[in-house]
Amino acid sequence: MPDSDRADQDAFSILQRLRGAGYEAYFAGGCVRDLLMGQTPKDFDVATSAAPNQVRGLFKNTQAVGAAFGVILVREGKTTVEVATFRTDLEYRDGRRPEGVKFATAREDAQRRDFTINGLFLDPVENRIIDYVGGQADLAAKTLRAIGNADARFAEDHLRMLRAVRFASRFGFDIEPATAVAIKAHAHQIKGISPERIAEELRKMLMPGTRDKAYRLLRQFGFIPILLRFLSQKGPQNGDRPINLFARIPNENPISFGLGLAILVLNFRMNVTVQFDPRIWLAPAEVKRSIHAMRQSLKISNDEADEMAGSMAFVQLLSDVPPSVAVIKRFLAQRYSDDATLLMTSMAKCGMMSDRIQSVLAELDRWRKTEYAPPPFITGDDLTAAGATPGPKFKIALDAAYDAQLEDRISTKQQAMELAMGMIYQAGV
Repeated sequence: MPDSDRADQDAFSILQRLRGAGYEAYFAGGCVRDLLMGQTPKDFDVATSAAPNQVRGLFKNTQAVGAAFGVILVREGKTTVEVATFRTDLEYRDGRRPEGVKFATAREDAQRRDFTINGLFLDPVENRIIDYVGGQADLAAKTLRAIGNADARFAEDHLRMLRAVRFASRFGFDIEPATAVAIKAHAHQIKGISPERIAEELRKMLMPGTRDKAYRLLRQFGFIPILLRFLSQKGPQNGDRPINLFARIPNENPISFGLGLAILVLNFRMNVTVQFDPRIWLAPAEVKRSIHAMRQSLKISNDEADEMAGSMAFVQLLSDVPPSVAVIKRFLAQRYSDDATLLMTSMAKCGMMSDRIQSVLAELDRWRKTEYAPPPFITGDDLTAAGATPGPKFKIALDAAYDAQLEDRISTKQQAMELAMGMIYQAGV
């Protein structure tokens, strides 16, 4: 049982005031679970018998963010604590939230929650756990179990299925059989969840070191083709290869969400395509289509789209035999080259173009020790000052001059200007 001294002092102060006014009040949900597992909770939620207006009457600094659902934010010291009235939920009709709530008892409040490990209360005053749903036994057994009827829990809020995957992977728990059967039966309903809510769950799954187990559970329950339903399905498919790039990436550190999405897409491609060819599936046009698909299904941010594109930007390294010095240096200079290198390495470990990738990785290691990203000798302003009219050929000429600089074919600004201006005037610009 956790020691009450470990509880957040501001939240504890709120709880004591509620208790002093004659109301029941406990710490509830994830903070209790985390304390029992020996982890430090991210925040502390309080559940109480006090109605929202009674909560607001006790505290000066409050915000009614969900008063209709019994939720009041209370500011105490430097902490904002969610204080929720014990409640039961009315009918769910949209697979997301109830139409309303009815204030109830602590027991009824516990029984409306998603999983037994999240249905626990802690009385820090008397230092005791209040368990109406068998959550302590499931924590001890490392089991994730829906409270009550699993089908009903997932029909109420479809996002709970993804939360089940997240909790099971994060804590290394097994999903109880009836709960697992219900997830598989309702998996198709995640199409009805908003892209933003799905993306937030995936960020919590695919970025931490437990991402491999999360991916395997997503695949086990049939979520992958649903999540990636906007990807093109062209080409011959076999659909049953167990290639998993997540399993080949060291799990000590978190990865970016963009890299996680790139791996998710490539796992899917490699497992359904008879002959996976990076030069096809990682070509710029295909990467662009993959990112567009993620925008449709997850509403990813511009930064996450850039992360995803950068993580997949090694196709030219594998296409050129061998890649030119300029290609290598430009790759190393791009912002997400470390993610792309990690992805290439995991592909080689899965037996995908192993010899080719190992050769490229050796070249990258060699050039990484050099000054691979010097400032360019010239810019577009230099070309304009020399009398050239800006236009599409500017970029081509500047790229050619910079490639020559990277490959030591030129060594001065004058040489770069001569090369670029020669190309521009040859093109008639």
